Amino acid sequence: DLKKVPGNIPPDIVKLDLSNNKIRQLRAKEFEDVSELKILNLNSNGIVYIDPAAFSGLNNLEELDLSNNSLQNFEYGVLEDLYFLKILWLRENPWRCDYNIHYLFYWLKHHYNVHYNGLECKTPEEYKGWSVGKYVRSYYEECPKDKLPIYPETFDLDKDDEEWERHKEQSVQTVKKHGVIVTVIG
Repeated sequence: DLKKVPGNIPPDIVKLDLSNNKIRQLRAKEFEDVSELKILNLNSNGIVYIDPAAFSGLNNLEELDLSNNSLQNFEYGVLEDLYFLKILWLRENPWRCDYNIHYLFYWLKHHYNVHYNGLECKTPEEYKGWSVGKYVRSYYEECPKDKLPIYPETFDLDKDDEEWERHKEQSVQTVKKHGVIVTVIG
């Protein structure tokens, strides 16, 4: 029945399971004293809000379970300190597909080594059941093509995420052959 992250966590801990509690929000620098942490389970807490600096100092974190909470999106910066993250559990959250979901989507696209699941729109009703990737791509479909010369043609196609990933990998390989990498954040 914890309502907040305890302050007396041993600094050398590598796995922390805080699942099935009542932690509704994660405050700034909540885990700064446990920098060796590799696995953090926050499943089933009803988390509604994560401060952008909540995960500051978790440079060694490899697995983060945020499934079965009440998250609708992440503010810009929430995932920035998670350099070595490999697995991110996101299922069973009421993801809201509006402009605020773009940060999470683009962070995952730029950190292609992070395996994740459960990123599906729950609201608004017109996007319910869509993958967040499909929603973000549809966001650009209404823009005139001549205004989007820097975006890949795949924004106009209805591809599933695996095809999108293959296209991205091919694009990155093509770019690397020329010695220049260009990252566009929209």
